[in-house]
Amino acid sequence: MLFPTGSSSKLIAEQLERAGVIRSRHAFRLLHYAQPRRNLKAGEYSFEARANAMQVFNRIARGDVIVHTVVIPEGYNVFEIAEAVQEAGLGKEEDFLKIALHDNSLVASFAPEAKSLEGYLYPDTYHFSRSMSMEEIVAVMVRRFEKEAEELNLGPDVHRVVTLASIVEKETANPEERGEIAGVYTNRLKRKMALDADPTVAYAAMLKGNYQGTIYGRDLQADSPYNTYKYPGLPPGPIANPGEAALRAAQNPAKNKYLYFVAIGDGSGRHHFSATLEQHTRNVAAYRKLVRGR
Repeated sequence: MLFPTGSSSKLIAEQLERAGVIRSRHAFRLLHYAQPRRNLKAGEYSFEARANAMQVFNRIARGDVIVHTVVIPEGYNVFEIAEAVQEAGLGKEEDFLKIALHDNSLVASFAPEAKSLEGYLYPDTYHFSRSMSMEEIVAVMVRRFEKEAEELNLGPDVHRVVTLASIVEKETANPEERGEIAGVYTNRLKRKMALDADPTVAYAAMLKGNYQGTIYGRDLQADSPYNTYKYPGLPPGPIANPGEAALRAAQNPAKNKYLYFVAIGDGSGRHHFSATLEQHTRNVAAYRKLVRGR
């Protein structure tokens, strides 16, 4: 049973009586009048058996509401988070995306360059009630990011760090490689080389609504600022929501001479790193040979 924010004691009592939870709405309201300092809390409640008015009143006054768990893994983007929120029964995907992609007011004070909330919805396990608005749900995730950013001391360059961290997060799930991959991209940025990051191309396709689960030749030619094959430098913003390890890697990239990396192809998720195009070409050939031989 859901009592929306702003529900009066009269409305709550009537709903309870109609549902057969209590015998008398009048008795319930008398309890409220007798305890005016105890506010009835909005939210979703489950009443499995008939209880007396006092028991029901105490539950609602305590705010003993049903909570819905939303798990946001590291590397989820706004589209995936929107889907998770909808699956938890907390609202529609499109309502979440309307805020997350088009309203940067929640991050304007510490990341004024951000055009959306991508990257600033911190990966964690959240517990929300259905009485919360979509704006409140999004705000909780952003506040969680702010707390982590403060603990990590991301500083004034937060948007750049989060953007780089989001690419690192999507490139590898191996904690030991995050610093190395951050080092590769930092080296390429210093040399003004294109990042050639596949996850950014995939994200560009997602924004246009035509991502098919893999990257095609047309995607590599797409005229999007997120296409790091076509435009040198970092994309205009994050492409996912990085966790602590990726943020730390972006803050302190490994000092290496690598400019390239490619998956080993053995199913481990690890990569070969190289400082020259010649070595990278050999690594790519080895990867293709290994994949073909499976």
